[in-house]
Amino acid sequence: MSLLISSPHTHSGKSVHTTMLLVMLALAPATVFGLYLFGLPAISLFLITILGCVLAEAIALKIMGKPVGKYLSDGSAILTGWLLAMSLPPTAPWWIGLLGAFLAIIIGKQVFGGIGQNLFNPAMVARVALLISFPLEMTTWVTVDGVSGATPLGHIRTETGQGHTLTSLADILPSVSDMGLGMMGGSMGETSSVLLLLGGLFLLWKRIITWHIPVSIIGTLLVLAGIMHAVNPDVYPGVEVHLLAGATLLGAFFIATDLVTSPVSPTGQLIFGVGCGLLVYVIRTWAGYPEGMAFAVLLMNAVTPLIDHYFRPRIYGRDRKGEPLNYASGENK
Repeated sequence: MSLLISSPHTHSGKSVHTTMLLVMLALAPATVFGLYLFGLPAISLFLITILGCVLAEAIALKIMGKPVGKYLSDGSAILTGWLLAMSLPPTAPWWIGLLGAFLAIIIGKQVFGGIGQNLFNPAMVARVALLISFPLEMTTWVTVDGVSGATPLGHIRTETGQGHTLTSLADILPSVSDMGLGMMGGSMGETSSVLLLLGGLFLLWKRIITWHIPVSIIGTLLVLAGIMHAVNPDVYPGVEVHLLAGATLLGAFFIATDLVTSPVSPTGQLIFGVGCGLLVYVIRTWAGYPEGMAFAVLLMNAVTPLIDHYFRPRIYGRDRKGEPLNYASGENK
């Protein structure tokens, strides 16, 4: 008896499990550095979010009658918990991590049918839900020397909102080198810019992601920041702040590039990235939150099906409209 399998018959050689491992390997340097900076509270929260995601996935799979071991072994739940931990305040209460883990897996992933079927990035679903529901716990930051305080973007938002200029904040804001090395308050995904960039380049080298989304996000954000800073440098921070002080690099390389929730075609990915960069700048500058990466990614996740509809890649043997090519007539030569 022959077995018929639909095309395509080629395989990239990278399984879901391998992809998850490579992404976690790329995240490892920035994570280890963040755990070193913030110590035991960050280590505890990191373990809680990962174990919480694995537990939530196991419960959901059991309820739905799916093989628990098969689906847990792909590593997607671990990566979701990892990314969630990178986006939370390192000293957040343990229950924030646990609740966020269940929100990410149950609401952000399993209600859509599980891996490969979710519309929104699960970790960002959890982060936004926690930020809206528990603003105090989600906006309490500790610097590397253990002092409570706002993030650089938070300082800028508060002080400029009170009429102060960026020049007057020179003694408060960290230097460019400190921001690049992570010597400031923020999540682990905001305080390891150099290591996150290296991790992102590693993913590009291994062809886990393509350049389209990271470059379009960073490029759009930096162009807008450069223009607005040139217009009024006392109110709008420069490109270095937007690149190094927030979750720009974590979002551009590790979150927005999620294969499930981002567009398929290169053109669609460029549009997606430009939209993310634009929304991040607008939210940081004029909206109610100093960091907008999670909101931007979720909003663009919502329009990904529309982008894919209008900018889907051409199917082999068909034209851009999906009509079969007629080679015999010579019209398509």
